[in-house]
Amino acid sequence: MWEIPHIKTNRNETMVKTKKEYDTKLDSKNRLTVREPSHGYFHVSEFDDGTILLKPRILVDPETISKNALKMIDKSINNFKNKKVSKKIDIEKYLSLLDN
Repeated sequence: MWEIPHIKTNRNETMVKTKKEYDTKLDSKNRLTVREPSHGYFHVSEFDDGTILLKPRILVDPETISKNALKMIDKSINNFKNKKVSKKIDIEKYLSLLDN
């Protein structure tokens, strides 16, 4: 069995146990088959050493978001594009609280 390469994770991620392992290959259209996936959508990260990490994603139907929330999102995006933003927040002091 091969060793799993070390992958840098975010602070809030936890290590999880392997659920299953198997070998697969790309088909003639360069698609990869995931057997019995637990999710329908994945975020793909490809690393320099060839390692590929799939993280499950749950996509939200835009129709389920309120019109007010969508307006707020649009306004925030416009503010950001127009550089109408607050000062940077130093979160280091908050991150140190997580280490305790």
